[in-house]
Amino acid sequence: MREYATQMEAARKGIITAELKIVAKKELMTAEELMPLVAAGKVVICANKKHICIDPQGVGSMLKTKINVNLGVSRDCKDYDIEMKKVLEAVNMGAHAIMDLSSHGNTIPFRRELTSKCPAMIGTVPVYDSVIHYQRDLNTLTAKDFIDVVRLHAEDGVDFVTLHCGITRKTIEQIKQHQRKMNIVSRGGSLVFAWMSMTGEENPFYEYYDEILDICREYDVTISLGDACRPGCLADASDVCQIEELVRLGELTKRAWEKDVQVMVEGPGHMPIDQIAANMKIQQTICDGAPFYVLGPLVTDIAPGYDHITSAIGGAIAASAGAAFLCYVTPAEHLALPNLEDVKQGIMASKIAAHAADIAKGVRGAREIDDRMAEARRVFDWEAQWECAIDPETAKKIRADRKPEHEDSCSMCGKFCAIRSMNKALAGEHIDIL
Repeated sequence: MREYATQMEAARKGIITAELKIVAKKELMTAEELMPLVAAGKVVICANKKHICIDPQGVGSMLKTKINVNLGVSRDCKDYDIEMKKVLEAVNMGAHAIMDLSSHGNTIPFRRELTSKCPAMIGTVPVYDSVIHYQRDLNTLTAKDFIDVVRLHAEDGVDFVTLHCGITRKTIEQIKQHQRKMNIVSRGGSLVFAWMSMTGEENPFYEYYDEILDICREYDVTISLGDACRPGCLADASDVCQIEELVRLGELTKRAWEKDVQVMVEGPGHMPIDQIAANMKIQQTICDGAPFYVLGPLVTDIAPGYDHITSAIGGAIAASAGAAFLCYVTPAEHLALPNLEDVKQGIMASKIAAHAADIAKGVRGAREIDDRMAEARRVFDWEAQWECAIDPETAKKIRADRKPEHEDSCSMCGKFCAIRSMNKALAGEHIDIL
C-alpha cells in the first residue's frame, strides 16, 4: 500500500516515487534536486494512480517546456477512431499530454481507452462532459451532478482536470460592467457562467472546492485551474476580469497545496507581445510559482488559418518568461476541428516554440542538439542533420524534391554556398565557382 496519496505528499515526506525518479532522469536532474520543487508545488507530476501505462512527465518552469494537444469529437465530427489515430500520431510526434475535449456522444469508452493505452498525460474538462453524461439541459443540472462527473473522470484515470473554479457570481457583474469586446471565450467558463446566470446559484466548482480537492487527493489528479476570463482578443488582454480571476486562482492554489493536491494554473489567451512577459511574472508572484499552462498566447487576432504561427510566437515568449506548459494551437483554430495534418502543424509549431524557450531559459541540455546540428551543417553531414532535425521526414522530402547537382551544397546556393567556400578557403584549397 502506498505511503502517500499524491506526488506532492510523497515529496513532502521525502519519498522518492518511481515517477519522480523517471522525471528526474529525463530532466538531467537528481531526484534530490527535483523533490523539493515537487514538494513546493513548483513542479507537478500529473500521474493518476489508475493511469498505469503513463510515461511520467514533469511540468515546471525550470524543466523542459511541455506540449499539450487538444483532441476530441464534436457533433459535426464524431468519429472516435479518427480521434484515436490523432492521439497516437500526436504522441509519436512528441506531445506530452492529450486533452480530451469531446462534446458529443458516449465519452466514457474513449476516455478509458486513452487512460489504458496512451502513455501521455491525459486531461479533461468535466464541465463539458456533464451535459453529455446526464443528457440534460445545463440549467437542470445540480452542483452534485458536476462534482460527480469530476469523480467519474478521476476514477477513469485522468491525470489532470481543468476546472473553472475562479469565476463567481461577482464575475457576472464584472463582465456586464466592463463590457469586454469578446466577453468570455473559454468554453468551460461560458458554461459555468451560463449555469450561474440561469440558476442564480454560486459556481459549484468554487463553492464545493474542498470536496473536489478530496477527490483529487484520493486519485492524485492534478487540478488545472481554468482561466474562464482569459482574453479572447487583444483588446481584452490584461483587463480587470482576467487579473481579478488570477488573484482568486492564487488563493485556490494555496488551498489545494494544504491538502497536498498538485496544481497548474491556466493563462492567456490572446495577448500583445509586449504584455506577455509581465503576465508570466504576475502569475508566478500571485500563484507562488505554480506551473503556468498557456493557450498560445496568440499575438494577433487576424491570422485564421495560421494561428499555429501566432501561437508559437507568443508561446516562445511566454515559456522563456516562465510558462511551463504550452497548449498547442493548430491552423484550424477559430475555424474547425483539426484534422491530422492540422494536428501535426500545431505540434511542430509548439515544439519549436518550447525548444526555443528552453534554450533561452538555459534548461539543462536544451542547446546540445542545436550545437550538433551546427557541426553537421559545417561538414555537410546530411544524415547527422536528419538525426538532429525536429521533423526529419519533412526536411528529407524538401531536399529530395529539389536535389542539388553537388552533395556539398543545396539547390539554392550551389557553388556559391558560404559554408563550402569557407571550408575550402580555410583548408587552402581552390574555390571553384563556375
